Amino acid sequence: MPPSPDISVVMSTYNRCGLLPGALESVLAQETDGVGYEVIVVDNNSTDQTREVVEAFRARGHARLRYIFEAKQGVSYGRNAGIAAARAPLIAFTDDDVRAATDWVLSIKRAFDAHPEVDCVGGKVLPQWPSDPPAWLTRDHWPPLALVDHGEAEFYTNFSRPICIVGANLALRREVFDEIGLFAPKFQLVKDGLGATEDYELQRRLWQSGRQGRYVPGIVVTADVQAERLTKTYHRRWHQGHGGRFAEMRLNEIEQSRARLFDVPAHFYNQAIRNAAAWLMSTLSGDEAQAFYHETKLHFIIGFLRRRRQDYRAEQVHGALHELARFAWAFATKSREQL
Repeated sequence: MPPSPDISVVMSTYNRCGLLPGALESVLAQETDGVGYEVIVVDNNSTDQTREVVEAFRARGHARLRYIFEAKQGVSYGRNAGIAAARAPLIAFTDDDVRAATDWVLSIKRAFDAHPEVDCVGGKVLPQWPSDPPAWLTRDHWPPLALVDHGEAEFYTNFSRPICIVGANLALRREVFDEIGLFAPKFQLVKDGLGATEDYELQRRLWQSGRQGRYVPGIVVTADVQAERLTKTYHRRWHQGHGGRFAEMRLNEIEQSRARLFDVPAHFYNQAIRNAAAWLMSTLSGDEAQAFYHETKLHFIIGFLRRRRQDYRAEQVHGALHELARFAWAFATKSREQL
């Protein structure tokens, strides 16, 4: 067996044998200056020619490339299987529609060497557009495309600056998983689902453990943006899915609200009113990008409310009239306290 690598690259893939060769070419053509690495492709229950694609690369002499199969559907299951198989102290994650810069692996290793105080690093995910993006698709609308560019300055990621490093360009020390656990399947992306939060949820656990990450702009990958993701329909669906996942996460900073209606904090209803007003003003002024930005905020809230309403009905805690009365009382009490 080859000596243990410095970095294990984990790529979970599902039914994208057409995209996979480009991603593999980029991670197998790294200029590493002696840094050893392996590439683990996790076939996440694909029904296409994913295995044949990987075996064809191995037949061409790519001994550092490994193939494993994970039948449980979902990117968290795929990544967790890759973590279990990884042999390196550093584990880097990327996707099957991503092209890594030729110094990607080396940049990750240098970042960890230069910053022993961090346990997570990542950098830019830049777009490769299939055509000119629509005028409304400004950088405010990059999150549904998993695109990232926070500028040229490095910074720490923690609860003081809770910036999520996306899984297409994310690396962690292996020991982290022993302390905080693996990716949570509850918040993962499954098949054609949208708005997953598994990357953010994992990094919140990392921050809660007292650890921190670092954004390093020199760690760069490029993502193929699929044509259907340049539509407003896709972005609306993504934000609704994202809102639903945040409803499931029950973050402390969101939940701290005395007044609640159908288990939804009152400030969400206030936000909905403000975003609706901002959407109307932007629409009337002809600012399409800003109008759609506020519309997507509304779709996030819709997804959040829908998820909470479903959970509330499933628990059958109280009837609608009782819940409305309780909300009105809490709101009135809060208003009196502020006088």
